[in-house]
Amino acid sequence: MHGADMRGKVCIVTGASSGIGRVAALRLAERGATVVLVCRNEERGAPVLEEIERRGGSGTAILLTADLSSQRQVREAAAAFLARFDRLDVLINNAGIAGWGARLVTEDGLETTFAVNHLAPFLLTGLLLDRLKASAPARVITVSSVAHRNVALDFDNLQGERRYSGFGAYCRSKLANVLFTRELARRLEGTGVTANCLHPGVVATGIFRNLPGWMRAVLVSPLVLSPEKGADTLLYLATAAEVADVSGSYFVRRKPVRTSRLSRDPAVARRLWEASEALTAPRDA
Repeated sequence: MHGADMRGKVCIVTGASSGIGRVAALRLAERGATVVLVCRNEERGAPVLEEIERRGGSGTAILLTADLSSQRQVREAAAAFLARFDRLDVLINNAGIAGWGARLVTEDGLETTFAVNHLAPFLLTGLLLDRLKASAPARVITVSSVAHRNVALDFDNLQGERRYSGFGAYCRSKLANVLFTRELARRLEGTGVTANCLHPGVVATGIFRNLPGWMRAVLVSPLVLSPEKGADTLLYLATAAEVADVSGSYFVRRKPVRTSRLSRDPAVARRLWEASEALTAPRDA
C-alpha cells in the first residue's frame, strides 16, 4: 500500500517510541529510509531501534532523545541532527500529549499541552527548515485531530492561565496544528517543500493513558483503531507520489477534508505564527 522506495531518504519521526509514530518509523525503515527517531529518552526509544535492526530492512535508524516540552532540548536535538545529516526529506511531527487533569507548566513556564503539541513542532520545523529546503522536494507532516473543530484560540489566554480545561487545551493545540500547517504551506510556496496535516483516527496509543477509566471505556474504546491502521494516512502523506505537490491540506483516511471555519482564517494563522515566534524566541536574544 505504501510501496514507495525510500532508499537514500532521511526521515525524522517524533514520538517514535509507540503508537503511530513507532509504526511509521518501522515502515519507513522497511522501505529503505534512514529514520531518525526522536523519543523522550533512551529507555523508550531503544526497543524501536532494536526492532528496526532485527527486522533487517534496507533502511537504518538512529535515536535522538529530547523531551519536547523543553525548548532547550528541542534545539539540542535539531543541532544534533544538523551536525550529522546533510539532508532531510520528511519531517513527521507526531509526538503529542493529552493532559486531562490540572494545568501543568514546562521548564519554560508554558502550559504543557500547548508547548508539546504546538510549540515543539513549530520550533523544530523552523530550526530544520533550511535543511528541508536544501533537500527539496521534501515534506512536513503534522499529526492533528478532528478535535480541532468547535474550539477557538483566545490569544489573551493561550497558556490557559485564566481559564483551564485539559480537554480544551488539547483541542486548541490540535487547532494550532492545522493553523500552523496552513501558514507554513503559504510560506513555503515555490520552495518544493510541502506541509500537510492529518487526523489519524482515534488510535490505541498512550495519549489516552491519563483519561479516567470509565471515559476510556465509553468514549474511546468503541472508536479505537490499531496503530497500524492509524498510521496509514501518515505513511501515505510521507511516501505517496500522488500527494507530492499537495500542500496546506488536512487529510482523513487519505482524503483531503475541509477543516473548521476558524482554522481556514489566514489572519488567525498569521497571528498564531507571530505569537509562536515570540514564545519560542531564544531567551538570550
